[in-house]
Amino acid sequence: MKLKVKGLIIDLDGTLVDSREAYRAALKKAFTAMGMKNFNTKIALEIPRRLEQNRQIGDLIPEGNTEKFLNTYLKAYYTLTESKSKALPGVSETLEELSKKANLALLTMRYVPREKVMKELEKFGLAKYFCCIVTALDTPFPKPSPEALKKCAQKLRVKIDECAVVGDSVTDVKAGKKAGAKTVAVLTGIFTREELERGKPDLILENINELPVFLG
Repeated sequence: MKLKVKGLIIDLDGTLVDSREAYRAALKKAFTAMGMKNFNTKIALEIPRRLEQNRQIGDLIPEGNTEKFLNTYLKAYYTLTESKSKALPGVSETLEELSKKANLALLTMRYVPREKVMKELEKFGLAKYFCCIVTALDTPFPKPSPEALKKCAQKLRVKIDECAVVGDSVTDVKAGKKAGAKTVAVLTGIFTREELERGKPDLILENINELPVFLG
């Protein structure tokens, strides 16, 4: 299937960078701050999966102080991503190829200033490929609301139905569908193929490096 698009709205965590180490380190920091030394590290990826979908995490926090945990966890995560995340293999070459076929926007739901995201992208040599960067601080309506996607399309000066949303999560697919964009799910994040299939994206790829051949 070929996608005819003028704009690509690309997610960051799990799509361009591997953030698993940041999730684990943030979990450790939050539990340590709560005075807990023994905890199950297997929930490190379950917490972001649930947060992404606005689902409760209370049963994962033994002392039940979800608010205190979340405040520490998110603060730690946003601080740690810069040092702990790693660019996924081949993304620089892929973005160079994609940028010749469409205008690229980066959309992340991290609550951080875009300068911070820009710094991280520059470290990996990826910043130069993006016409714009939108973070959760730039929109009062985060994904799965389509508003942030529409904002990206506006900045790219293309219609939203001429864009494809590329991301690793069920929320990326849902937001893309609501906005009226094409949707491409990648399997490099924390969601399974089965979970992503339920959202019926236009394409499911092993990683973003497979995308260029699908653009018409």
